[in-house]
Amino acid sequence: MTAMIGYLRVSTEEQASSGLGLDAQRESIQRYADAHDWNVVWYVDEGLSAKSLDRPQLQAALDRVHVIPKRRDVDGIVVAKLDRLSRSVHDFSGILKLAAARRWSVVAIDLGVDTSTPTGKLVANVMMSVAEWEREVIGERTSVAMQAAKRAGRHMGRVSMLPQATGERLLAIRVTNTLAGTAAQLNTEGLTTATGLPWTGNAVAKVQQRLSAH
Repeated sequence: MTAMIGYLRVSTEEQASSGLGLDAQRESIQRYADAHDWNVVWYVDEGLSAKSLDRPQLQAALDRVHVIPKRRDVDGIVVAKLDRLSRSVHDFSGILKLAAARRWSVVAIDLGVDTSTPTGKLVANVMMSVAEWEREVIGERTSVAMQAAKRAGRHMGRVSMLPQATGERLLAIRVTNTLAGTAAQLNTEGLTTATGLPWTGNAVAKVQQRLSAH
């Protein structure tokens, strides 16, 4: 029998205390699991926002599914609604890429995403394509801006070469994450440094300092 992690999240302490938001999510997941003959192992983050993936129970769930397949005791993660898992297309795209690489399933019941099925994989691939398109559009706009600045005789340093959206994302993640955690999250989302390299904690610190000085 398939075993899935049922991930639940509410964003306020009031919702956590009342149990109303959690109960509705649990019921939706259990109903879906019963229809597919799944066992469910529950992971719950109470009173936490979805603005980043840095949540204790979500990280524990990701650690559990991200071991090699032969040692894995669960087959994936299921959520009642995508926004319980992530409100960022880039964050969700990163999770989907991790799942595909390690061959575990992601299920978001409200959107019909179920990567254990052909149709669910198609929906997931469309979402990842949208995320990639957004990154390419941002990169194209940055390139045009750099060329215009060059023609105007303005110097473009490495921080200036960094897409504005990447810089803003870095600062947003940094609010609730360590330097290393921020670097890991940026890499998970497929974002690179101005020179196209993976992020490190040291690189995050340098860019944060320069962006804050502007």
